[in-house]
Amino acid sequence: MDRRFLPANDRVAHSGLEGAVQSPVFTDGTLWRICVPVADLLSGPGQSRDKQLRFGQGFTVLEFHQGWAFGFDPVDDYAGYIKADYLTQNQWPTHRVRTRATHAYTSPDFKSQDLMFLSFFSELCVDQVEGGFAKTPAGWVPDRHLAPLSWVAEDPVAIAEMCLGSPYLWGGDSACGIDCSGLVQLAFHAAGRACPRDSDLQEASFPDATGGYARGDLLFWKGHVALVVDAETLIHANAHHMAVVHENIETAIARIEKQGDGPVTSHKRPSGKDLP
Repeated sequence: MDRRFLPANDRVAHSGLEGAVQSPVFTDGTLWRICVPVADLLSGPGQSRDKQLRFGQGFTVLEFHQGWAFGFDPVDDYAGYIKADYLTQNQWPTHRVRTRATHAYTSPDFKSQDLMFLSFFSELCVDQVEGGFAKTPAGWVPDRHLAPLSWVAEDPVAIAEMCLGSPYLWGGDSACGIDCSGLVQLAFHAAGRACPRDSDLQEASFPDATGGYARGDLLFWKGHVALVVDAETLIHANAHHMAVVHENIETAIARIEKQGDGPVTSHKRPSGKDLP
C-alpha cells in the first residue's frame, strides 16, 4: 500500500481498512477544520512535509496523540500528521477565497489591524456582510475576494497564472509557497476537476495527448510537471527560478535536460472528470 494513502498507524486505522490491516482500533474518524493560514501535513510527527492544507479545509482525524492529529484529507485521501492545535470544529465553510490572497481584519475597515493572511482557496464561514466586508471566524474579509463554495473557475491555466511570482516551496500549497504538482492540483481543483497531489500520480491519472501543445495540457519530467499555456509557453513552479513562472516550452525542455533532470517523460491532456 502507498504510504501516502494509508490511513493507519500502530494505534489506529480507518474502518475501511478492516480486514486488510491489523489494528487495535478501527474508526471512521471525525471531520475537523484547519484554523491557521496554512498547515503542514507531515509524513510523521516532526518529520518531512508532504503537502499543506489551507485555512478552513477539512481534515478527517482518526486520533489525537501527544499533540498531533493523525488522519487524512478527505478531498484527495492523502494521509499524515497535523499539529493538533491547528484544528477546530467551530467553523463550517460557506465561501472560498477566489483571489490570489487576502487579509482578515479586526473590523470591516481596511485601516483596521490585519489578523491573518489567507491564500487562494482558503475556506471561510461567512456570518454577515457589512460595508463590503464579510465577517468570518478569521476576521473581516473583503467580500469581493470571496465566492460561494459552489463557485468553479472556468480555466485551470488562468488559476495557475494567478499564482505567478509565488515562491517555490517543496510540498507547498498556497500563495505563500507552492511546488509544481501543488500548482497543478490547485488549478484543477479550482476548476472543479479531480487531480491527485503528486506529479507521479498526476502522470499516471491522465490520458496521453495527441497532436501539438494545447492550453491545459500537462508536460511531465521525472519528479516535475508543468501546465501548457499555449503552443509556445508553459507555466510551472520550479526550483530553478524558485517561483511560479512562465517559460518558453522548448527553452524549458532544453534547460531541464541540460541540468541533469532528463527529458520530458509524457505529454498529457487531462479529461474533465469532476471532483467527487
